[in-house]
Amino acid sequence: MEKIALTPDLALSRLVYGMWRLGDDADTSPAHVQAKVEACLQQGITTMDQADIYGGYTAEAIFGAALRQAPHLRDQIQIVTKCDIIAPAGRHSGARVKYYDTSAAHISASVEASLRDMATDHIDVLLIHRPDPLMNPDETGAELDRLVTSGKVRAVGVSNFRPFDMDLLQSRMSTRLVTNQIEISLMAHDALTNGDLAYLHQHKIAPMAWSPLAGGALQTAAPDELRARLEALGAEANADWSAVAIAWLLHHPAGILPVLGTNSLGRIARISDALRVPMDRQTWFELYTLARGQEVA
Repeated sequence: MEKIALTPDLALSRLVYGMWRLGDDADTSPAHVQAKVEACLQQGITTMDQADIYGGYTAEAIFGAALRQAPHLRDQIQIVTKCDIIAPAGRHSGARVKYYDTSAAHISASVEASLRDMATDHIDVLLIHRPDPLMNPDETGAELDRLVTSGKVRAVGVSNFRPFDMDLLQSRMSTRLVTNQIEISLMAHDALTNGDLAYLHQHKIAPMAWSPLAGGALQTAAPDELRARLEALGAEANADWSAVAIAWLLHHPAGILPVLGTNSLGRIARISDALRVPMDRQTWFELYTLARGQEVA
């Protein structure tokens, strides 16, 4: 599978396995989680996407239990995780309100918890999960730089940031921000025209796409014409409709890395079907037109 280089010595697989719902599965045993990772590796999917808040602050530990049982997997994968969201759940159950914390103390403590929970001595990519209105860019930037220098984190990026948020943080850092994980899908395509994707493309920053299937909305709320066309194109390629929706993202020249989360081993085994779905310019615009509900101007 194609790799996208973030730094000279760090590359992510073009398709990323998202562990957002890892704790929602009926079976969260180390053996079952290991089977999911191995199903990814068999297709060349080597990048695993996590966040401290996933599963009410439990998903990283569920993943870590599998890595403790099968430590050989750690050298075959890249771990992306996130921090700065504090919600009244799990270890933050005492919080009065959901809020963001980009202070150096919180980022440091979150990284230490992630390292412990995931049974690893380093995080490959650490993301600031949401823009924090109270972020002190000097403090946050210095802490991210320190974590990279320490070796606990190999690279840093952001998630859900607008270009101006990225510019502010980057202006206080010596380490380069390597990605922005944003929502992009056929049902959430604003990034194509609001400057978010253009900014990343201009600065040669790899975009990661969360919810690339619109959180299930492509199946339940998409226009009938769009869903029918996805189904037809999938049938032509001997693939599921979802593979066509991912191929649509992969066709963009910015090099989008879709983050796909499912607990079904059968669906995990078919994530890479998207790589063999033909996608030309007219087909791309056909799907875009159906998603928008009108042709381009």
